[in-house]
Amino acid sequence: MSANLLDGPVPRYIQLADLIRQRIARGALPHGHQLPTLEAFMQEFGVARVTARQAVELLSREGLVSAQRGRGTFVTGTPARERVINVVTTLDELARVYEDTQPKIVNIDESVSSAPLDMAEGAPAPSYAFMRRVHSRDGRAYCVINIYLDERIFRRSPQAFRSRTVIPLLTSMKSVHIHAAHQVLTIGTADAEVAGLLNVPFNSPVAQVRRIFKDASGTVIYLADVTYRGDAIRLEMDLKP
Repeated sequence: MSANLLDGPVPRYIQLADLIRQRIARGALPHGHQLPTLEAFMQEFGVARVTARQAVELLSREGLVSAQRGRGTFVTGTPARERVINVVTTLDELARVYEDTQPKIVNIDESVSSAPLDMAEGAPAPSYAFMRRVHSRDGRAYCVINIYLDERIFRRSPQAFRSRTVIPLLTSMKSVHIHAAHQVLTIGTADAEVAGLLNVPFNSPVAQVRRIFKDASGTVIYLADVTYRGDAIRLEMDLKP
């Protein structure tokens, strides 16, 4: 099954290389397996020959594939399986995750607005500070996050909230009491904007997390919609026998 490649901020050969890399990582192209020809990639993804060749050359520089004269190109390596973020199940663990990752925060939008809440999710605060961010680690973007923080809380330390990850700061504030915290993880695909921000192909797998914190009155003081690269997140759970 092919994925669409887009014209945009991410060059098409990088998108194609990422798709091939994903196939190698999940074993669809196992070690020692011959890579499809450039013509096959051209036909499957509707790209030019030069695009297909650049993608394969990129993978060759990474040590994932190697050309053998007269035989073709073969899979000779495996992508690193390191995950940037582990999905955790307690608020304390979540705060430690964001403390430990020390991401570079790129604010791409900030305003005051209402939050897109369903009635069942809790009562809205009077207004929210909205922050749209890209988190990066080691120069690689791994998530896009839309944060709605109760503006009354935001105004207590606006500079800190602008420059630091929100959850560790929020949980450290003695004047803030998180009475209930809930998150839902779903699997989806990257739209054009998210694909560009995360440097992944359009329609590639992503993990989407909706996270809500409420105070004792049931007011939602923090809402976040987070989209992670599919290759940056790891979910591990203990199962009761």
